[in-house]
Amino acid sequence: MELRLLSNLIDGQLVAPASGATLDVYEPATGKAYARCPDSDARDVEAAVAAAVRAAPAWAALPAAGRARCLHRLADAVEARLDELAREESRDNGKPVALARSVDIPRAVANLRFFAEAITQWPGESHSDARAINITLRQPLGVVGCISPWNLPLYLFTWKIAPALAAGNAVVAKPSEITPFTAFRLSELAIEAGLPPGVLNIVHGLGPKVGHALTEHPKIKAVSFTGSTRTGAAIAAESAKQFKKVSLEMGGKNPAIVFADADLSDANLDTIVRSGFSNQGEICLCGSRLLVERSIYADFKRRYLEKVQALRVGDPNDDASDLGALVSQPHFDKVMACIARARDEGGTVLCGGDAVGVPGRCANGWFVAPTVIEGLPQDCATNREEIFGPVVTLIPFDSEDDAIAIADGTDYGLAASLWTRDLQRAQRMAARIDFGIVWVNCWMLRDLRTPFGGVKHSGMGREGGVDALRFFTEPKNICLASQGS
Repeated sequence: MELRLLSNLIDGQLVAPASGATLDVYEPATGKAYARCPDSDARDVEAAVAAAVRAAPAWAALPAAGRARCLHRLADAVEARLDELAREESRDNGKPVALARSVDIPRAVANLRFFAEAITQWPGESHSDARAINITLRQPLGVVGCISPWNLPLYLFTWKIAPALAAGNAVVAKPSEITPFTAFRLSELAIEAGLPPGVLNIVHGLGPKVGHALTEHPKIKAVSFTGSTRTGAAIAAESAKQFKKVSLEMGGKNPAIVFADADLSDANLDTIVRSGFSNQGEICLCGSRLLVERSIYADFKRRYLEKVQALRVGDPNDDASDLGALVSQPHFDKVMACIARARDEGGTVLCGGDAVGVPGRCANGWFVAPTVIEGLPQDCATNREEIFGPVVTLIPFDSEDDAIAIADGTDYGLAASLWTRDLQRAQRMAARIDFGIVWVNCWMLRDLRTPFGGVKHSGMGREGGVDALRFFTEPKNICLASQGS
């Protein structure tokens, strides 16, 4: 089979990388290469930045309503191809097509539409007294960089570029080289939707070459990054040399905390299961540590394991599959090594713990059974370090203070969920635990108006709503003296 050749988007044109080199793109479900993406370098980033610099002034000068119309046209183009893009996202990432169809692609459309509307409704700021009126302008930065990860490819790619474009910036964006296909398709759709040349540029390739060149480029005024904590730290260090604005959304080791008084209906228990295993556990928000009050631990464990063991791992094209394949061979190897380490640390594997063979076309795919482990000490590596796969540890606790100590016992602080009927307890706990997002009796309910991000090693800054628009703009205060003052 001939491999599909992908291109960069630079100055409104689909172009090959300057080097002519490419990287193989694999379908996780089959373990086979099906496309090649550009192995770009600093020359391609330079061309993209130059195009963005040329395009930025006219784009910034376009009224907000005009930018909004462009984003809506792009959203229309994505929405019209929802089923097609869902299949492509699944093939690229390994997730079930049904998940991409119901979550990933609709959320990409929602990102574009939300910020198209938000920029037209963003109120101005003014402050007046007897002496003067102060007017605060929010002006675009110029050219900004957006770097997105492989786990929710189009979903998170649009989460970054939509507010950047809405605010009036030109963008140079780097998608993950592991899952580049829907970003390439977005390049085609941006041309089709009539986005002005140079306003959105997409450069594919490796982080050390493309990501580094983008981060260190003096004409890129801000970098928005989602990915690993190690890479985020390197981006922050490089950006600090030029005093660039940086937004970092990084790892998580999130707790789901279940109290004895929780409503553990089948629906809620299904949500708790989903919080650990959705998208094969490859979501930074997944609850990979499940803390359960000791008085209900045994009964909860029994019911929880029944539901986890009922999850179906299989061909992502099969709508009956709950879990698909892990994204790559290296990531598969990492997750399997983490499970082996958990056993070495004294953990008991209650279910899963093995690779899954899926017959037929997926015989060589990278599938892992949903895995639940108990009996591990809180300070072991398995309970402190991000695995980013279908692995959940069960941990009993005895009191609110005990739960907080366990929950906060990692370097991460992205998201937590609390399960209790006692809303006063929920408020106490939510205020005390050191996480940027706290869900109460739910998980992954997202309102795009709210700030999104974590603390400690999980991130710096916030995305979403006004926070995203503020990040991609610079405030300028104009003080107009009152007459006669």
